[in-house]
Amino acid sequence: MSKSIIVALAFGLALATPVLAHDMGGMKMGGMKMGDESGKTTTVKGEIVDLACFMGHGAKGAKHAHCAKGCIAGGAPMGLLEANGNIVLLVNDHEKEDAFKAAQKLGGEAATVTGHLVKKGGLTALVVESAVKGGAGK
Repeated sequence: MSKSIIVALAFGLALATPVLAHDMGGMKMGGMKMGDESGKTTTVKGEIVDLACFMGHGAKGAKHAHCAKGCIAGGAPMGLLEANGNIVLLVNDHEKEDAFKAAQKLGGEAATVTGHLVKKGGLTALVVESAVKGGAGK
């Protein structure tokens, strides 16, 4: 995959982040109406990956952790790779900036992330409310 495609993917996901973080009301996910669940949170465990490297060439794990941290710090979108292989996009909750920053520092590591799960247009995202090191997922 060419660098321009990877950059375009990362840029597109970065642009989608504010929209996903602000417009959660009334959507359906797995038969439940997310707008009705706005007070409930979901916890997901896995490895925090930078999506530019993961989507571009499958980079993950301890050998890629240093690079993941650098890419995420540089603005690459991040996701949570669950043990079942699913990826959940991690997006910022503007009222809980510190939680998102904590997740960014865990690039390439196993983490437990809590927040509101949102699904739009085939993309699943977790609006981050807390992130701590550790958890199943690689």
